[in-house]
Amino acid sequence: MHITHFSARAFEREAFAAANEALDSPHRITFQETRLDASTAALAEGSPAVCAFANDDVGADTIAALAEVSVKLIALRCAGFNQVDLEAAAKHDIAVARVPAYSPHAVAEHAVALLMTLVRHTHRAFNRVREHNFSLDGLMGFDLHGKTVGIIGAGTIGICFVNIMKGFGCRVLAFDPYPNDELKNSGAELVDLDTLLAESDVISLHCPLNPDTHHLINADALAKPKPGLVLINTSRGGVIDTRAVLEALKARTLGGLALDVYEEEGDVFYKDLSGQIMQDDVLARLLTFPNVLVTSHQGFLTREAVTNIADTTLKNASAFERGGQDAIPEANRVSAEQHVAAD
Repeated sequence: MHITHFSARAFEREAFAAANEALDSPHRITFQETRLDASTAALAEGSPAVCAFANDDVGADTIAALAEVSVKLIALRCAGFNQVDLEAAAKHDIAVARVPAYSPHAVAEHAVALLMTLVRHTHRAFNRVREHNFSLDGLMGFDLHGKTVGIIGAGTIGICFVNIMKGFGCRVLAFDPYPNDELKNSGAELVDLDTLLAESDVISLHCPLNPDTHHLINADALAKPKPGLVLINTSRGGVIDTRAVLEALKARTLGGLALDVYEEEGDVFYKDLSGQIMQDDVLARLLTFPNVLVTSHQGFLTREAVTNIADTTLKNASAFERGGQDAIPEANRVSAEQHVAAD
């Protein structure tokens, strides 16, 4: 099957080429560096399938444009699917598949890396020492051991984060409207959202973006924690009201912020803008704070995760080619009728 792969990056090309070669019936993959949206969908002409990422725009207009060039499958190479208009896909009889669990350890470990960097100021220390400044002034951190860490969203990634924080000797609180047995047996305390907000020293977000979680962390939520809260987000940018977080940072009620995702990241992330003036005023303001750390949606970026993403994405395409949407593994299928909890 011919697949047009949008938003292609060098590290993905290698992984997808290797995964494709391992298939009994390899696909023909056309890599496009451009982002998928309504204006670029025509590039998929002649391809029954497109491969899209978290920052591609797969809204109603894009899906209509894909239908015009006879696309029948949107193969997402990510777990979340908030960027897809599922009702529009159903209307145009386009199947949607995803990669539900490529490597939960990759994202959870990146969240820990962000947390450790932020609370011990290692990013600032690194820059100082490179300039031969060995002063320790302003680098005071705090022990994670004995602190209360709250986790919002306890799917596979959230559970991995729970286990790591338990290993640090933290008290772990978890809020999830659909707790599973693994969470109940993890040693985390299941609490309501208000309790988690009020008692946590650190909060890490691992929930999907949907109408219930959009701007879950807003001005009202940020008024509930004790001063000095450290907030980590490796889930989806829209879970946080960025302007409300900015105000909390300015008021010094929020002690630190680490983001691997951002509400408007589609126009910024994965691009080299070092020679340009930043047009996003909110992001530019965030980057001026010494207690803010931003990475460019790289939580998934490990060899293991990228290999699994390529393998599962192409196997989803192979299953669809053999038997249509129903042949795609149930955990990987996404439709407007079903509720799927994604990390």
